Amino acid sequence: MPIEVTQSLWLDDDEVQVRAVRASGPGGQHVNKVSTAIELRFDVRGSPSLPEPVRARLYKLSGNRLTMDGVLVLVAQEHRSQEMNRQAAMERLLDLIREAAKPPPPPRKKTRPTYASKLKRLEGKSKRSGVKAMRGKPRGDD
Repeated sequence: MPIEVTQSLWLDDDEVQVRAVRASGPGGQHVNKVSTAIELRFDVRGSPSLPEPVRARLYKLSGNRLTMDGVLVLVAQEHRSQEMNRQAAMERLLDLIREAAKPPPPPRKKTRPTYASKLKRLEGKSKRSGVKAMRGKPRGDD
């Protein structure tokens, strides 16, 4: 069953590998007995579902979660239930892909300050200069 990322972007189930691993950290006997943490793997490089621009942006967004082989690895262990961790990991993957699917912002257009704003800036500077000049010791130039 395909997974809907956006209205125009879908992933196949077999593109995402999910496996249960032991969670780290405190938890007493419970954490030593059960594998509640989820490790989700998604092959960014080999995914036929991702268009090339989305793939390139996903590479940048993934950071150190991306292996040398182009596999995105997400680990979810914040919940005590395996199913809730599975949902959390999947939601994180979908959020990352949705963020990568957004078009990049348009480039900034260079603008120049108006003549009036230049005059206003220079006037403010000269006022400030006058205030500071009045702070000095009086000179005896009578």
